[in-house]
Amino acid sequence: MFWKGGISLDSIVLYTEEIDDLQEAVEELFTQAGKFSLKKNTLAVLFAEEDTDYPELYKLLSTRWDFPVIGSTTMAMLLAEQGCCRTGISILLLTADDCSFAVGMTDDLNKDHYREEITNLCASLRQELPAPPKLALTYGGMVASEENVPGDEVVSVMEETLGKDVPVYGGIASDGFSFNNYRVFCEGRTTQSGQAIALVSGNIDPIFITTNSVENRADVTYEVTKAQSNKVMRLGNGTFIDALRRENMEVSKQNVVGDYFLSPFVLSIDLGDGDVSEITRTLSLLNLETGTGIFLGEVPEGSILRIGILNRKDVQKSVEQAFGEILATLSKSDGRRRTLLCHSCAARFLAMASNTKAEAETYQSRLPEGFSLLGMYGNGEFCPLYGDKTGKNHNFFHNFTFTIMAI
Repeated sequence: MFWKGGISLDSIVLYTEEIDDLQEAVEELFTQAGKFSLKKNTLAVLFAEEDTDYPELYKLLSTRWDFPVIGSTTMAMLLAEQGCCRTGISILLLTADDCSFAVGMTDDLNKDHYREEITNLCASLRQELPAPPKLALTYGGMVASEENVPGDEVVSVMEETLGKDVPVYGGIASDGFSFNNYRVFCEGRTTQSGQAIALVSGNIDPIFITTNSVENRADVTYEVTKAQSNKVMRLGNGTFIDALRRENMEVSKQNVVGDYFLSPFVLSIDLGDGDVSEITRTLSLLNLETGTGIFLGEVPEGSILRIGILNRKDVQKSVEQAFGEILATLSKSDGRRRTLLCHSCAARFLAMASNTKAEAETYQSRLPEGFSLLGMYGNGEFCPLYGDKTGKNHNFFHNFTFTIMAI
């Protein structure tokens, strides 16, 4: 047991399987929270299955809770005691006397005005805090059309406003694999293409771990010869779709995220200052007229693409690595961090097939007593990467990763 220091940010995780009778669900959640002592400032992080009537849920929660709520729908949740849960509502309450929270959400974002929306929201939230932010927690929607904004561009604008020293952590909303019923929550509002943000200031010093779950790759490689943000127009001398066709891959329809969900595209990316990292990207859409591929995240021009193969063994290995790293790091720290917030790619959940509880089983026997843990499976992950050469913190948007924030 190594939790010896004083705790600034305290937490508790609440969970109910009930979503049909929300009055019953809320009473169960209130009962679980009954003996938990709330401090001066509190934030609720909420994940729920797609069929949850969130506006009604928020209305009922607001009868007793006057603190902000942020979160999203999810394909499945990760909890310390229950493990992996496909159904229900889960809430992480973060509370402290010496931390402050400022929460808000943009209007629906598109390529024309996203910079202004995110900039204005971040600036407004920063003004609400009594001190500079030390964490930005954020949730958004996936790239479901060419007008949607990829996570990389969200991170870039947040950094421009808040500074690169403010870590950005969170995820992209998911659903039960339909890719059209996901929602983002903030207070009483819901959205599919807006960005919810919670800034946190005060006595916190979060630690982050990111592990990639794609180790196997096909032999074929392609150079990205023309690209813009998350759109890849040409691979080598032909269009993106030409290359897919040569590999006998799906090219007959526009929305292909389900077809490529377990077939990640692997590439290396320059993080800046000499740091380079291998990342993965999910293909979401095809423009059949132009031959373009649209990804959930950025694919830089000049990078080399390889097709990865996601399997159960690699998924299991990566989550074992992540928890091994975070617990080893925390055992050497001051002991004040005892809350884990996790985000895992929904493709990892599908890759586990019938053994969907495997990720949860990896950590359940290893968590120290008195520890809070909540996680969700999403369609993308926001988490800082630490550069191998510089040791600097680089905010980044991921696919196919397992991430942990200890706070």
